[in-house]
Formats: sequence, C-alpha cells, structure tokens
Amino acid sequence: MSRNSENIEVVVLGGGYGGVKAANRLARRAGVSVTLVNPRPDFVERIRLHQLVTGSDDAVEDFGEVLGGNVRLVVDTATLIAHAERRVSLAGGGTLVYDHLVYAVGSGASTPGVPGAAEFAHTVADLDGARRLRSTLAETPATAPVIVVGAGLTGVETAAELAEAGRHVTLVCGGVLGPSLHARGRRPVARRLAALGVRVLEGAGTRVTEVTRDAVRLADGRDVTGAVTVWTAGFRVPDLAARSGLSTDAHGRLVTDPTLTSVDDDRIVAAGDAGVITGRPFRMSCQAAVQLGTGAADTILRRIAGKSPAPVRLLFAGQCLSLGREEGVTQFSYPDDRVNALHLSGRPAAGVKEIACRSTLRQLVAGARKAGSRAVREDGSGPRRNVPA
Repeated sequence: MSRNSENIEVVVLGGGYGGVKAANRLARRAGVSVTLVNPRPDFVERIRLHQLVTGSDDAVEDFGEVLGGNVRLVVDTATLIAHAERRVSLAGGGTLVYDHLVYAVGSGASTPGVPGAAEFAHTVADLDGARRLRSTLAETPATAPVIVVGAGLTGVETAAELAEAGRHVTLVCGGVLGPSLHARGRRPVARRLAALGVRVLEGAGTRVTEVTRDAVRLADGRDVTGAVTVWTAGFRVPDLAARSGLSTDAHGRLVTDPTLTSVDDDRIVAAGDAGVITGRPFRMSCQAAVQLGTGAADTILRRIAGKSPAPVRLLFAGQCLSLGREEGVTQFSYPDDRVNALHLSGRPAAGVKEIACRSTLRQLVAGARKAGSRAVREDGSGPRRNVPA
C-alpha cells in the first residue's frame, strides 16, 4: 500500500539509461508519482564520453529532453537506503519516502590496485573524468605520447579516437585485444588501429604493475613512456547497497532474483550495471541497461496491479565499436550475448554505431513524451529542477 492514499510513490536512484527508462515507463501509469534522484542536472550519454575527449560530441543531453514532465527530478546523491522504513537519505540533507524503489546508480571507473594509477592516470568512465582528460590533453603538446590502459571496448574506442585526432597512442592490453569480441571480429579492429598508428601491446606480460607521471611499467619489466595515461580497465559500482545492509555480490552489485527484485526486499528492484541477477550475470552495457530499465518498471507495475512479476529476459544483438569517426566494427552475437563469427567493419560499421547511439537516445525521448509534456523551469526557459523538501 502507498504512504499516500491517492498516490504510489516510486523513487528511482540514478538518471542513466536504465533509470530514465524505468522512470518514464512508471510515470505513464495513473496514480504513480515518480521521483528520480541524480547527482548531475543533465543526462550523460556515457557511450559518447570517448568523443567528448576529442571534442566530437559533448556527451550531454538536457533532462528535459529525455525525462518526462510527470517525473520529479531531484539533483542530489542518495547516501543511505533505510529499507525497513522505506526511506532514502540524501547528501543535501533531505529525505524521500517510497512505496517502491528502483536501484539504478550505475557504475564508474574502477579503483585499480596498481601503485600510482589513482594519482597519475585519467579515466573516461564518467563525465567529470572525461572532461578532466580533455583539459589535460589540451595542455599537452600534440606530439607527446599517450598511453591507454585496457583493451575492452572503452579502451579501444578511446585509443582510436585519440589517434584519429593526431595523437601518438600506445594501447596496453594487459592480455588480448578486444577480449569480448570473436577472434574474427578482432582482426579488423587490429587493422584499423594499425592504420591509425596505434601501437598495440598484447600478451600476459603487458599487465600494468605501476603508473608514474610519465610512464607505465609492465609485468614483463618494460617501461612504456607517455605524457598522459588513460585507465579504462574495469568498472566499479557505488557501495550504496552494501552500506544500506542489502545483499551484494563480490563487485558490490545489488543481488536480485530473475524479476530484478532484491533478495532482501520486494519493494526494491534493480536496473543497469549496479544490479546482478543471481546465477545470471550480464555484461555491463547500455544495451542491457535500457532493457533492465523496462523490466524493473514492469516488475513494479505488476506488483501494483496485484500480479506476480515475470522473470526478465535480456536479448542481445551484438557490440558496436567506433574506431574514430570514419570506421568501426559491429560484432554480432546470439541473443544470449555469446558472440559469433559474423561482423561488419569499416565505414558501414561506423554508421551502425552512430545509428545505435542515436536510436538509444530517441528511445528515451519517446519515453519522455509518453510520460508527460516537457517540464519547464519557473522562468519558462527549460526543464524544472526539483529539490527535496
């Protein structure tokens, strides 16, 4: 039952792809009031952060474009979930009560246990980190070498973007290039990086053991020099669930059942990188987040309607990489996210990646329209920014 006899209060923690998708879907139902809590006043297109670094995109959209006017936006950070009382404490001193909560706090750059990494390496996993890297590069001579650590999708895209912009880049894989790709899909990635002049270091001996101001040291004893080091290896999730006494896995993700419901509390559901289904871990991605946002909302809506929620089914199509603005690789997969030998490369694949980015944003904009008219600030100039009472 709701705390309010007229409205069911739903709080969504996190305004990324999963959180926005869930909020808009929930706000379409009569009698449901939705509050979304996010630390930033704007929506971050995380899949474009590597473009922000070189200036080909700002990776930011106004929440008024992607969030329905029926959703109340609170610009703040959740510090504790008192789930027994169904209350969220905020860093700004306010509190929010809820009948249902969507845990969609996302993920960020990992804190590597490598000496010097926290002090000397930059990240591109969040907006602030990407902006700091852009600023640092602007102050660094164009001929100065840049090191990118980590050869997952983020590392590969960042290395290619920087090289296309004229930087001298070394990509330190710490293992194999593009580990999530099929062996055949890695080949065009390697060819494109070579064409861009990227020096690729692969193999077990390329694991980074130390970062200094102007170099990284590898497990095989080699030192790789660079004026700027970018760390893209690994992600971490906020510790909010663990601090709140909720069950988490070894990575700090909220543990849920197949309906995305917390194993501790059926009033809490997860969406996006910060949750994990027991026995069914999924690859952290925008592709998963938008589906999980829908699934989380549907679980809550079914409970409100007095029905049992259904297990969430994730369907994957593949992985899209931009290798600079001119070329890319599309790695196709089976619906369960297992990659296969099919892939597309070159300019057509770059087009597929751009279509994927734009269509994801269009999904959110369409959801916002269904969730009410565009919110307006008090001065009539744009989206209203709500603050907690």
